[in-house]
Amino acid sequence: MTPSAGSGRAGKPGRVGNPRPASSAGSGAVPATIPLVTADGAPVLVRRSARRRRTVAAFWEDGTAVVAIPASFSRAQEREWVHRMLEKLRLQGARGAKGSGRRRPRSDADLAAHAAELSAKYLGGRAVPSSVRWVTNQNSRWGSATPSEGTIRLSAKLQPMPQWVIDYVLLHELAHLLVAGHDAAFWRLLAAYPETERAKAFLDGVSFATSRGLAPGGGYDEAPDGTEIPAGAP
Repeated sequence: MTPSAGSGRAGKPGRVGNPRPASSAGSGAVPATIPLVTADGAPVLVRRSARRRRTVAAFWEDGTAVVAIPASFSRAQEREWVHRMLEKLRLQGARGAKGSGRRRPRSDADLAAHAAELSAKYLGGRAVPSSVRWVTNQNSRWGSATPSEGTIRLSAKLQPMPQWVIDYVLLHELAHLLVAGHDAAFWRLLAAYPETERAKAFLDGVSFATSRGLAPGGGYDEAPDGTEIPAGAP
């Protein structure tokens, strides 16, 4: 299952930035043949993966635009798809809309700080948890809250998923600090978050695939936030 799918016919690659040296970092990364920066000056990293065979992905990782391609791609295919996917990221507005230049909340302290940001943005700052933490012992729930104590727990299984999914689960639990049940008042609290329905569908799909042993190995971390399309697509 891909975290976010792009579709449609891409036009001719546009100019996405001026050629500039870009260093590679991390496992599976190789220098791009035509080093680029994005239109707004962010570095670009091309990451080849032997596990990736039929899809190409683009996403933001700590302020760097990463384009993940199959290791079997030729240099010509690499050039073509780097341009295509950077243009898709630009049109998607992923960096600005999703805060992609910010480090994803991995520690409990990061998660608590992010919860405060989400509460301020979508709940008027009314949800003030006493603690927010990742846990590894929640196998049947993505998140849980104890309103009487003001505590929130998120399953560590969420960590490699898209940020907009994590944000939905975190907002869901923050809303439970204000409304305990799942009545109309509760869902009105989540109405302002634009990814609510999309995230619910994503998690339903993950649960369905997992229950039937269909969840892919290596999961979601190849394209945590951004766009992913079949490499054979026009």
